[in-house]
Amino acid sequence: MIRVLVVDDQVIVTEGLRKIFDAAPTIDVIGVAYDGAQAVRQVEKLKPDLVLMDLKMPGMNGIRATRAIRKTYPHIYVLVLTTYSADEWLFDAIRAGASGYLLKDSDRHTLVAAIEGTVEGRTHIDPAVADNLFTLARQHARPDPTVFADLNERELTILRHIARGLTVADIANKLFLAEGTIRNNITILLDKLNVENKTQAAALAWHYGYVHRGPEALPDDDDEKRFKT
Repeated sequence: MIRVLVVDDQVIVTEGLRKIFDAAPTIDVIGVAYDGAQAVRQVEKLKPDLVLMDLKMPGMNGIRATRAIRKTYPHIYVLVLTTYSADEWLFDAIRAGASGYLLKDSDRHTLVAAIEGTVEGRTHIDPAVADNLFTLARQHARPDPTVFADLNERELTILRHIARGLTVADIANKLFLAEGTIRNNITILLDKLNVENKTQAAALAWHYGYVHRGPEALPDDDDEKRFKT
């Protein structure tokens, strides 16, 4: 069971989410919080696997709460669920350490799949937000070799797959490597890029144009056989 803390300042929303997840055999709502400060306290008390986080709340908002939670408990996932699709909310949430970003008009199956996928290591960005985000990234992306200069070829390939939303298991299968090896490589590349999580690394790759093909793009799939051991 995935232990989930629901955070939203509207009781009707928290109760509605409880009913939705009551029907999901993989999810257990272990508590609720109605503002960011209470969310931080509840995380300390309940130790959930994932926090489903609203953003605009009185007092400490969801961005600040996400940052506080991820700083103290980096193993606890934060999945944003909000009505706000503006780019600044998305970027701030990612920088704060959120592992995904969904809008409140998402259906039950999408919510459940996003929670399950997040704890498996996938990144979930609502399509309504992703379309604008990726369009903006493509328009303004400028490959900068210096940003990723410290990454070796394997780490660059792993970064590209992270940016495309692949899990550790997916990447391991594609590169014919053990999952433990991939995790070690990810830890190293996160440190080299000075980011806190895979979502931030993916955003960096998109921003600098290191996802699409091109003379300075990341390696193609056909070249992945070189990592086979």
